[in-house]
Amino acid sequence: MSKTNQTNRRCFLKTSALAAIATPTIIPSSVLGQAGKPAPSNRITVGLIGCGGRGVGVMNSFLNEPSAQVIATCDPYETHHRGQARGRALGRQPAAEMVGKKYDSKPCDTYADYRELCARNDLDVVIVATPDHWHAVQALEGLRNGKDIYCEKPVTHFFAEGQVLYREVAKRKAIFQTGSQQRSATVFRNAVELVRNGLIGKVKEVQVGLPKGPNKIKGDPTEEDRSGRKDYQFWTGPAPMLPYVHARHHQMWRVHLAYGGGQLMDWIGHHNDIAHWGLGEDQGGPVLVEAKKFSWIPVPVYKAPEHYEVHCEYAGGIQTSIGTHNTMGTKFIGEEGWVYVNRGKIDASNRDWLKSGFNSGKFKAYKSGNHTRNFLECVKSRKPAICPAETSHRSITPGHLGYVSNALGRALKWDPKKEQVVGDREASALLNKMHHRKPWTL
Repeated sequence: MSKTNQTNRRCFLKTSALAAIATPTIIPSSVLGQAGKPAPSNRITVGLIGCGGRGVGVMNSFLNEPSAQVIATCDPYETHHRGQARGRALGRQPAAEMVGKKYDSKPCDTYADYRELCARNDLDVVIVATPDHWHAVQALEGLRNGKDIYCEKPVTHFFAEGQVLYREVAKRKAIFQTGSQQRSATVFRNAVELVRNGLIGKVKEVQVGLPKGPNKIKGDPTEEDRSGRKDYQFWTGPAPMLPYVHARHHQMWRVHLAYGGGQLMDWIGHHNDIAHWGLGEDQGGPVLVEAKKFSWIPVPVYKAPEHYEVHCEYAGGIQTSIGTHNTMGTKFIGEEGWVYVNRGKIDASNRDWLKSGFNSGKFKAYKSGNHTRNFLECVKSRKPAICPAETSHRSITPGHLGYVSNALGRALKWDPKKEQVVGDREASALLNKMHHRKPWTL
């Protein structure tokens, strides 16, 4: 489908929805679709890349939206099992069967190669739920095929990938949603509004608590040479071709820097994202970053920190710390009080702020009650989603800088407007370095 045709399809989806509201005509159920849902031709068509545990979970959220129609799944593995125990089957075929069961139809189409899925003319949206090392390459493939993108966090594996990605989104005026679902949760929005409306006074400090890495092997540590297998070749993609180890596939890849960024990068896109939201730094960032007390997981199968601290300074002297030394969640500390928020929990120095119906002030944060639905509504309206590409890129930038600071053993000055390290060429080169195994490239 050409870019013009895709734009026309989106305009059709949008105007059809408006017309349905404006003109209360009686329409046959066969046109509306099953149980009053939009007819399949009027739904936003969706393809999933990455059919592991997280990918299937995200896909399920789209299956539950009447305005969406999942039409394809993609994974190098036809079937695989997460973790050591052979639990539920994952991979492209079980995911496709899940789609068929939901729609009471045959399984949807499946692909081993994401490029074939992205090239489909009848596809509107691509979900990227693969390991981190694939995010940028696959999201860019979708964008360049005229698709809107829902991508899991952290939005990219390398800092420079994030810049390429968010600029491509802007260039194409695409809709991009990062899977930082906390932005669509009421407790986090309430906490942000308390801070942004000044109830805690001038912010002095933000404490961002993230989980520690594992200190023991989870699974079979035996190394196998699977470099000749097509599925493992494709799973590895732009990452280095390492031996297959069950203990770091398919779930624990997160704690090896070839594929993920350890718990630091796996979680910074959640709780530091809320810190940036509360500080009004969605298009900003720190001015100083220093890594402290990094200690590495004491088993060779994994390669990531077990404990870590990243200390930052923002404009106005605001100090933040990100790491395992803080209580899980985000705590804003001001001159006149504090607010703490985590999943399903909010607390504050003044409990009156937490009472139902309390109005914290004029500032109202972007409101989304459902992360998937917000994205789909934005696909129709062409308004930015609640967590677009640049926002999520900047939320994880302190983590990228933290790794560079730790590697060099010194603090880094940062220009958030230019997104450049100040006065340190070695640090700048390390931050912007990318590793993509041939033939994979941005």
